[in-house]
Amino acid sequence: MIRVALAALVSVWAVAAQAAIEIQEVTSPGGIEAWLVEEHSIPFTSLEIQIRGGANLDPEGSRGAVNLMTALLEEGSGDMDARAFQEAREGLAASFGFRAYDDSLSISATMLTENREEAVALLRQALAEPRFDEDAIERVRAQVLSGIASDAQDPSTIASRTFMAEAFPDHPYGTSLDGTVESVAALTREDLVQAHRDTLVKDRVYVGAVGDITPDELGRLLDELLGDLPEAGPALPGEVPVALSGETTVVEYPTPQAVAIFGQQGLERDDPDYFAAYVLNHVLGGGGFESRLMNEVREKRGLTYGIGSSLVDRDFADLWLGSVASSNATVGQAMDLVREIWADVAANGVTEEELTAAKTYITGEYPLRFDGNAKIASILVGMQMIGLPPDYVVNRNSYVEAVTMEDIKRVAAELMNPEDLHFVVVGQPEELDGAAPAGTETPAPVAAEPAPAMSTEPAMTE
Repeated sequence: MIRVALAALVSVWAVAAQAAIEIQEVTSPGGIEAWLVEEHSIPFTSLEIQIRGGANLDPEGSRGAVNLMTALLEEGSGDMDARAFQEAREGLAASFGFRAYDDSLSISATMLTENREEAVALLRQALAEPRFDEDAIERVRAQVLSGIASDAQDPSTIASRTFMAEAFPDHPYGTSLDGTVESVAALTREDLVQAHRDTLVKDRVYVGAVGDITPDELGRLLDELLGDLPEAGPALPGEVPVALSGETTVVEYPTPQAVAIFGQQGLERDDPDYFAAYVLNHVLGGGGFESRLMNEVREKRGLTYGIGSSLVDRDFADLWLGSVASSNATVGQAMDLVREIWADVAANGVTEEELTAAKTYITGEYPLRFDGNAKIASILVGMQMIGLPPDYVVNRNSYVEAVTMEDIKRVAAELMNPEDLHFVVVGQPEELDGAAPAGTETPAPVAAEPAPAMSTEPAMTE
């Protein structure tokens, strides 16, 4: 029998309209757990499934196997080749999405109530019976290799990947989940079959469901969809320290605009000080044009079009990252200013006005995330994966409101380490003191945009 373990009534505002969200914990007859929000006003259901592990499970020497395998899940299964599979999916008006991340593999689906049984059967076939046809492998492999070649000429990507390689020299986080030209070219069908067996396993599954479906129906759906997957997979990698120091690495690249990634050790998501750090980061660089970094580096001095920072929480490591793009002549000034601001906030915290504005924004924008079934399903999965209870959505803003000026000052002093702030610069920067070279010059310059703060994981709760 389906077990409904908990229902938490949540009132949130979404798109200026009040919506009641009742989160139910459901366990299928086969023991698969999920969170459900029933919404019967529109006849469709959104599913978000995350399987912990992801590209971290790539065997040594086979980097890119999980990524390539995941891209092939919709390229034919059962007795259907790639074209037949896509025609069947389109005929059901269903939407499927598959994506590999460092820490997880995601499966997204939206299906009409009237076609749900057929859509689930087709999705189950993709997950349990992928064909891995040689022609499909070579076609998708070529797409991956093209992406790798493009990334090798993108300053933002070069900066991000160089930073991660220096932060995690002996961990999968230190290399791209796409793999390299050499590793992807060497992947065999047997490698992909093994990646499929290792990655799609039931004991690491997290499910969020939103829409026109009852707990009983969801339980049967989960057993049909996921019941044929292996029970368990290989061991995951362990916690890894962030191997960074207060140095600057320069990757020579022929472009008029340099890109810099900067960062230090971050904070675990379940740390008691996480909300103080989250609010602190909003003031520092997460608050767009209202942030300290944007105001000082762009608005007052015109050294960049964009700069920002974010807390990046991975399963096995945590970072506090930022990025900025500036001309080669001024990127050194921008970097010096970042160091000054980092040191000032570490020593003095933030102002009362900044704290109040940050808390007002963070609490005000949170309900706006609940404006669609797929978004809510993703939030439900994210909450489960980081161990949050269903009533978190009720209490979350109270955690933000509880952050005090004393909390901010203490966390800034304890967590922010200006002397350990590490920079990676891609371009031809002028007047950088003590910078160490890395890599070789890459031809074919492209226009550089501000590099995003790096997170190759799906959005969770913050």
